[in-house]
Amino acid sequence: MGSSVSETLDMEFGYNLIDTGSSDDYYTPAHIFEALGIEFDLDVASPEGGIPWIPAKRHYTIIDDGLASPWEGTVWMNPPYSSPRKWIEKFIEHGDGICLVPTSKANWFKQAWDQADGVMCMDPALKFVRGNSFAQIQYLTIMFAMGDQSVAALKRSGLGRVR
Repeated sequence: MGSSVSETLDMEFGYNLIDTGSSDDYYTPAHIFEALGIEFDLDVASPEGGIPWIPAKRHYTIIDDGLASPWEGTVWMNPPYSSPRKWIEKFIEHGDGICLVPTSKANWFKQAWDQADGVMCMDPALKFVRGNSFAQIQYLTIMFAMGDQSVAALKRSGLGRVR
């Protein structure tokens, strides 16, 4: 008999994510990072305490204000989907990292599509970690990469076709 997501998260990571009730509390699952095989210098939009399976040396929380704080090195970004525009603008300006965002008809999405060095559509069945379970979102998600190292990580991940 399989273990629950909560037990798996506890056993593998010794950690339980707290669902604050925000519509933005969806975390990228560990298998994405395993496939990418890259260590990030900074997770720019992390919950308090970070996510144990995100391979980032440092992380910014809402208290640190990732939009106001300086970004250094290769960044990972899964921004608040309720307001991604400023995050995408800073990501493009920074020019080094990978971000995961929902598709959108908004100008920020077109800007990212046009300026990213690499783009990959994610599996429509991608499930995010939400509290102690997995949940899908209603939008198709895209990974944008900036910089050679990040594009190479997308390409070797096997998660999808990179353009």
